[in-house]
Amino acid sequence: MSVKFSRSPPEKSKKKWRTNKMEMSDVRKIQQTPTGTFFVCLPRGWAKEHGLQKGSQVNLEVTNNGKLFIDTQFDVEPELKSVTLNIGPYLSREIVGRYLLGYDIIKVEAKDRIDSNMRNLVKSTANSLAGLMIVEETPSMMILQCLMQQPFTSPEKLLQRNQASIARMIRDATSAFVAADIDLAKNVIERDVENNKFYFLFVRILRTILQNPRLSEKFSIAPIECVDYRLIAGFIESIGDACVQIASSTLELDNTKLSGDLRRLMLDLQSICVDATEEAFRSFLCKDVAKAESVRKMKVKVDTYSSQIEVVSKESSVDLMPHILETVSFLRQIYERSVDMADLVV
Repeated sequence: MSVKFSRSPPEKSKKKWRTNKMEMSDVRKIQQTPTGTFFVCLPRGWAKEHGLQKGSQVNLEVTNNGKLFIDTQFDVEPELKSVTLNIGPYLSREIVGRYLLGYDIIKVEAKDRIDSNMRNLVKSTANSLAGLMIVEETPSMMILQCLMQQPFTSPEKLLQRNQASIARMIRDATSAFVAADIDLAKNVIERDVENNKFYFLFVRILRTILQNPRLSEKFSIAPIECVDYRLIAGFIESIGDACVQIASSTLELDNTKLSGDLRRLMLDLQSICVDATEEAFRSFLCKDVAKAESVRKMKVKVDTYSSQIEVVSKESSVDLMPHILETVSFLRQIYERSVDMADLVV
């Protein structure tokens, strides 16, 4: 198939134009040369806007669903997206927001100078986002740049990494609680910081895919599927937060250990929650309704163990009992997020 420019649209062309970042709906008739070659005329206005002329080259790419993309910039290095932010009360949130929107360079400016508190805030925010580094710094300006090529891995692999990490955190957070293991509890909290980095990176990649049909094809993720991936990532992030709460409760116990019965019941409940999380994630990836339904059926065991723990915990000290019930509540939240993941299969 060949393409050429037309001086005027074909007679029966139906089109809707919008200037600047033009949105176009244009129905054109396919024509054929005497030798049998098919061709369709490119809109003259669109060609001018992209600097095309006779002899210019464009790249034609066929998608899995049969669509044809015409790319005028296939041989051009993509421009870095940049934005300038002013010092303000919500600067940290603004930096995170621009990072998630795919900006490569974020410039922070002040009228006079950036004080030490604000400078530390910018550095702390940059450290919480994967690949974002401070590349230039003056008294009144800081330049942050994402030095990581986007995206460096498929969203599915990144999601699998986070889910596996969360499963380990559930086990370790509960084990730390029942054994009053302060070092393990601190380790769980530290791991969540890294998980948060990957979560933000994951959201950034999804938004990049939505803006770039080529990446959607490369990773075999339809734009509508990005919504489900975003939800799954949020559920996994929520489970990580629950693990941090359990670990934080452990730090408040002052080395107070649980009775043998409570330790056994808590570990049994934790095991069910881990199984539910892993089964829900597998059901999502495989689109397996039977696996998803099996997650819902685990509720009977979750309720049973929760009730037993509540009864046995009454024999504990007044100071310890609230921590036990709180931990059970967080484990139930983990199970509920697993159900939410499984529900996406339907």
